[in-house]
Amino acid sequence: MWFTKVSLHNPVMATMVMLAFVVLGLFSYQRLSIEQFPNVDFPVVVVSVDYPGASPEVVESEVTKRLEEAINSIAGINALTSRSYEGRALIIIEFQLQIDGRKAADDVREKVATVRPLLRDEVKEPWVLRFDPASAPVWSVAVLPDSHTQIEGTQPLTPVQLTTWADQVLKKRLENVRGVGAVNLVGDTPREINVYLDPAALQAYGITAAQVVNAVRSENQDLPVGSIRSLQQERVVQINARIQRPEQFADIIVAQRNGAAVRLGQLARIQDGAQEVESLALYNGQRTLLLSVQKAQDENTIEVVKGLNQAIHDLGGELPAGIKLETIADSARPIQVAVDNVRQTLVEGAVLTVVIVFLFLNSWRSTIITGLTLPIALIGTFWFMYMFGFSINMVTLMALSLCVGLLIDDAIVVRENIVRHVQMGKSPYNAAMDGTQEIGLAVLATTLSIVAVFLPIGFMGGIIGKFFHEFGITIVAAVLISMFVSFTLDPMLSSVWHDPSIHARGSKAQPQPHGKPTLYDRTLGRITAWFDRATEDLSDLYQRLLRWALLHKLATVLIAVAIFIGSVFMLPLLGSEFVPSADFSETQVKFETPQGSSIEATEAKALQVEAIIRAMPEVKYTLTSINTGGAEGKHSASIFIRLVDRHQRQRSLQDMSLVLRQALRTVAGIIVTHVGLLEAVAGQKQIEFSLMGPDLGELDRLNQQLQAQLQRIPGLVDVDTSLQPPKPIVNVEVRRDAAADLGLSVASIASNLRTLVAGETIGNWRASDDQTYDVNVRLAPEARTQPADLQHLPFALTGADGSTHIVQLSQVADVVQASSPSQINRRAMTREVQFTANVSLRSVGEVSADITKTLNNLQMPPGYRWEFGGSTKNMNESFAYALSALALAIIFIYMILASQFKSFIQPLALMTSLPLTLIGVVLALMMFNSAISMFSIIGIVMLMGLVTKNAILLVDFAIRARGEHTNEHGEIEQGLPREQALLLAARVRLRPILMTTLAMVFGMVPLAFAVTEGSEQRAPMGQAVIGGVITSSLLTLVVVPVVYCYLDDLTQWVKKLWKGRVAHNAANLPPDS
Repeated sequence: MWFTKVSLHNPVMATMVMLAFVVLGLFSYQRLSIEQFPNVDFPVVVVSVDYPGASPEVVESEVTKRLEEAINSIAGINALTSRSYEGRALIIIEFQLQIDGRKAADDVREKVATVRPLLRDEVKEPWVLRFDPASAPVWSVAVLPDSHTQIEGTQPLTPVQLTTWADQVLKKRLENVRGVGAVNLVGDTPREINVYLDPAALQAYGITAAQVVNAVRSENQDLPVGSIRSLQQERVVQINARIQRPEQFADIIVAQRNGAAVRLGQLARIQDGAQEVESLALYNGQRTLLLSVQKAQDENTIEVVKGLNQAIHDLGGELPAGIKLETIADSARPIQVAVDNVRQTLVEGAVLTVVIVFLFLNSWRSTIITGLTLPIALIGTFWFMYMFGFSINMVTLMALSLCVGLLIDDAIVVRENIVRHVQMGKSPYNAAMDGTQEIGLAVLATTLSIVAVFLPIGFMGGIIGKFFHEFGITIVAAVLISMFVSFTLDPMLSSVWHDPSIHARGSKAQPQPHGKPTLYDRTLGRITAWFDRATEDLSDLYQRLLRWALLHKLATVLIAVAIFIGSVFMLPLLGSEFVPSADFSETQVKFETPQGSSIEATEAKALQVEAIIRAMPEVKYTLTSINTGGAEGKHSASIFIRLVDRHQRQRSLQDMSLVLRQALRTVAGIIVTHVGLLEAVAGQKQIEFSLMGPDLGELDRLNQQLQAQLQRIPGLVDVDTSLQPPKPIVNVEVRRDAAADLGLSVASIASNLRTLVAGETIGNWRASDDQTYDVNVRLAPEARTQPADLQHLPFALTGADGSTHIVQLSQVADVVQASSPSQINRRAMTREVQFTANVSLRSVGEVSADITKTLNNLQMPPGYRWEFGGSTKNMNESFAYALSALALAIIFIYMILASQFKSFIQPLALMTSLPLTLIGVVLALMMFNSAISMFSIIGIVMLMGLVTKNAILLVDFAIRARGEHTNEHGEIEQGLPREQALLLAARVRLRPILMTTLAMVFGMVPLAFAVTEGSEQRAPMGQAVIGGVITSSLLTLVVVPVVYCYLDDLTQWVKKLWKGRVAHNAANLPPDS
């Protein structure tokens, strides 16, 4: 290698190049942002439209369908789903991964703007958001009472005062933090001036709700009316008629009756109070005010949370007396924990690797020379990560921790070979030169085969490709740097810094007979001497085993084939999942009360559920939210549970989920829809699938039929469906003829009823704190509790003579109790029923297979279909992409090996080591009770590059030994017969093969044993690599030489055949040709 020559001639320059890697790496490291995973979010745009008081069916036909039809024509849509709730439509547009989120949002805004004029006037302005409102908040803070700061003799703040302060001060501060998408108040009671109408008084005075609304609206306002000018000055004229105090609203004159003024106070009760409770937050069972923060797309969670915590800290001195702020949920914590743990794993792996190298090389100088490769390659990789725009996340750090064993491999092999040449009696310079040259091509081939494996991983398609892009490129960069270091720094240090302890083959110089044993000889020397003896014994054992295998070739090959077939049959026993869930001491419970339950009824059930949860000793605190983000509807509650840290409790999250599910069955009147963690990547439940078709009635029938069958599937828990039981509603059926006779239209009845029942905001009132609060007109709460109350609502009619007479609703309409769907889901422009569920004690793959079987057996009418979504869909897609990456890797490895060995057939011998990894992977995953997941599959792909290394080192030496070569005494020797060459290769190369294998295994040990918090997620990758490396190394060392012999015989036979044919053709040629 030319750069080996350069570094040997100019050691200072070689040192400076290494220093450059370290300096650039350290500077880049400080600039890298920290995330849990690479950003694999699909660009999501959400359109949210309010239509107060409309039923889901009306919302669907009037709003959702129209918007969907317009939006569907945008290019690059991956999935178009919508939810029509009572009074609200939500349309979620998920774009393909490569689409820019900002451009997608602009496209959606354009389409929405074209539809807006076609929607009814009552429909509010659509909101187009670049984040999913249902996405989990990244951070929440609770506003709690604090007795320590409460001033004696003063009353604590009321809920309304608390909300006012939180809304006007705290919320604004948090919204100013960079990267915050939205701040939502949960459990808030905003101040509002309520004008509660009395139906009896309205009827007595013959006044309609519309008249009250107009009177208040026209009386409470400031109006500029122009300006007056003189030669000296100009003054603006305005009517200042705003109401100064809430009680003055009662003095507004609404109408004249019999010459007397009818004031608002005679018709209604004026109350300076709060809006009706729409959402609730409970902290450890106590009502609290919660602010939950969602981050904008593409923002760094850790940076956003850091900014939020700083904002809270800065606010410290400005808090009103008697309250304190407490951070409750913080998604940056698990990210930081995961990243710190992987960092720790990396360091532990590196230390173990260096220890293994020391035990083998038995020389601290050799250990330093090879060990230096690790920090230089790892730190240098940070520079490449910075240039490629990567972040420090679990995936890139995992790539580096997997690299630990790989990075030192090249250095070990090069150093070991240089030492061998020194022992032949060469000078350090010549030994460094010849040793590196001799092994150079083999090391280059092994490194390139690793690059060939990881490049396809870095460029896979789909979500897994986005996820592992940084993984593949990081490893390629690290491995290439380590190869460069092995070819420059190692030979240079070996030539300059000669190790006097290299005397006998690889062993430490014996103490002089007259000298006393040194402290080293009495301590570490004993361990290394024992280790040397162990490797010598192992080498003898291996020689005997290989001799037997070469004598019984067919038996060896048959055993290898049997092992491979056995491992293929064992694969289905493992089960499969997308990403294993991690235990970060946080979990969730979601449940629903019957449709139509009030918020107070749901709160009562939540308190029961919370009591059961908090009775568990592992629970630190609970936070319940009702009718917010993840819990849509007043009948729906979500409980966030923070547990004590992992090392302080015996039970894992899985064990606790089983106990919780069992305990929650005792609570009557609730349906538990989720217990445990949500999916790590997409934030959904583990299983998600849909039934789609045009008719809700037919979908309901299929839904009930399917639910009964799903109950029988073992391991399927927390089954929930989007088609909930119908919600009780009240229908007002207008008798058109009667209404027409009295001069009433449906529109006039509806607008009057809307004001009375839903209420109407008719402007605002400015308080002394210079803040404005809404003024709302509606019936008093006690006058709208039962359907019968509606029948007596008055409508005032003005006769031809100007007189007013009153008509009650019961004269023109019937009030009928009915039911309506609580929400209508749509997917791909048709109605759907979405099923979500979790799995327990079985893998996602096994349960999904059972569900697929059930769905295939379901009799569905034409026009109805089903499809999987969520992690099952991602898993199937990802496994397909990973398989194609695997195929590509194998093809690349063959091409590299064929180039190196100048043969089309020899590489096949080396590649027999690939299938032999499978048995190790299967056994290791079974032993650790892990399923096949995205991480273990990447581990398997990675093995393809690792296991060919051993085979290359072995066969490369055997081919050299068959030609003219230098023996270990430095003498030129004639070529050996094939079997002897293989046995010599086995003796000489066993040491570096054992070193690289053990370095790889011990580098992986901290990752595989998953002792830190949240490490369950990445452990399968380490487990797969350890299992595969151990078994394939054992099998490769025996099977590859045997297959090499067979293929060598085949090559010779083909050559003979070819030569014979050429000779035959030459003999048959006419003499004159």
